[in-house]
Amino acid sequence: MRISIGNDHAAVAYKKEIISFLEKRGHAVTNCGTDSEESVDYPDFIHPVATAVGKGESDLGIILCGSGNGAAMTANKHSKIRAALCWTEELSQLARSHNNANILSIPARFVSLETAIAMTKTFLETPFEGGRHQRRVDKISC
Repeated sequence: MRISIGNDHAAVAYKKEIISFLEKRGHAVTNCGTDSEESVDYPDFIHPVATAVGKGESDLGIILCGSGNGAAMTANKHSKIRAALCWTEELSQLARSHNNANILSIPARFVSLETAIAMTKTFLETPFEGGRHQRRVDKISC
């Protein structure tokens, strides 16, 4: 699977560990995030992820910032993007199975690294259920 990942300064360590996790499982990862803990503006690193997913250059995206909120808000401005802010494995699973989310937003300052990796694994392995959920997903875009 092709995955784009982007982050700000609050999530450098998490991003590095998630990339390692993904690459060990054979995924192709495009790093759109900063590798520095110096303060940056998260939209500069989130827009490239949303663009890649929206254009089909990446199958899924993972975005990280301190709260996950700004990253999700930024990504969701893009057409064809359904970024889900998650802080548990169950939310990650539901984001994929019910909402067909294509970008996982992780709040690095509010979840453990273990939880972030578990959410990533769940997000990648959970298929969209379709059915009644498709009708709802079709109503998301403006």
